[in-house]
Amino acid sequence: MSERKIQYREAIREAMQEEMRLDARIFLMGEEVGEYNGSYKVSEGMLEEFGPRRIIDSPIAETGFAGLGIGAAMYGLKPIIEFMSWSFCLVAADQILNNAPKMRYMSGGQFGCPIVFRGNNGAGGQLGSTHSWSMESMFSSVPGLKLAVPSTPRDAKGLLKAGLKGQDPFFSLESERMLGMGARGRKDFSRYLHDGDLWAPPENDADFTIPLGLADIKKAGKDCTIVTAGRPVHFALEAAEALEKDGIDIEVVDVRTWRPLDIETIVKSVQKTGACVVVDQSWPFASVGSEVVAQIHERCFDDLDGPVLRVHNDDIAAPYNRNREQDMLPNARKITEAVKAALYRA
Repeated sequence: MSERKIQYREAIREAMQEEMRLDARIFLMGEEVGEYNGSYKVSEGMLEEFGPRRIIDSPIAETGFAGLGIGAAMYGLKPIIEFMSWSFCLVAADQILNNAPKMRYMSGGQFGCPIVFRGNNGAGGQLGSTHSWSMESMFSSVPGLKLAVPSTPRDAKGLLKAGLKGQDPFFSLESERMLGMGARGRKDFSRYLHDGDLWAPPENDADFTIPLGLADIKKAGKDCTIVTAGRPVHFALEAAEALEKDGIDIEVVDVRTWRPLDIETIVKSVQKTGACVVVDQSWPFASVGSEVVAQIHERCFDDLDGPVLRVHNDDIAAPYNRNREQDMLPNARKITEAVKAALYRA
């Protein structure tokens, strides 16, 4: 089956364009999204198509435009609020975490908050410690929101379209390091994909969405399960390729959304393999990976041949030095070592 070539950033743009053509209530607001075509060129050409009333350049004031977006959502519009980096959302934490997810509950259903927050998440581009937060663990503990961490162009488009069609706050944590990624990822892992499970999304398909809370088996295997999301999916596939040389067959489960979490797919995989490593690009203490490990142990204790192990960012602020930054991340080497340890083959 042929596959069109599309970058991760282009898939995000297509999702926004298709939904904005269908729904006049949707608008995009953020820093440099209009005149500059987006700081990472995600919104390139959208100002020309939709005009300045729907593609709105904001000042460098996350508190202001996040709050404006929440108010607009309460009154019936459907904003897309872009954070140039999710690290910058911390100045607007009260609005996006203390207001938006609770609005429907606290108003007794009188006000919804169908808003999308999206932007770049995590480290990997030598942007310094204050620009390199991985926000999954902070956000995933908050009820009332949906949280996606897409790993491929197909997932980026399908999940964002699902979020735009929904009625709850939707957080899309994208990776600046993947924006230029093509349809096949950093390497060609097409041999792992089953028929129809292409990494490039369909074009001009108004009905194409990926259901939130539905994990994807990026690679089937029988010896050990790797559970992960986002950029680490590609590190996990690299590790799986390396482990094949040692006769170890890995199954890679891409959760795609940390909240809601498709624990059923994870459980089925672990019951099959009997071993598991959870890879999470946030810090280890009180992480979303820790929660997944706890749920696996609760549901699969008798199926496991040993404890579930974790791979995270190192418990340090992100270094600026490129080599040290890459070593801090949950890379293929760390994942390979963790799998061998989980299988008592270290």
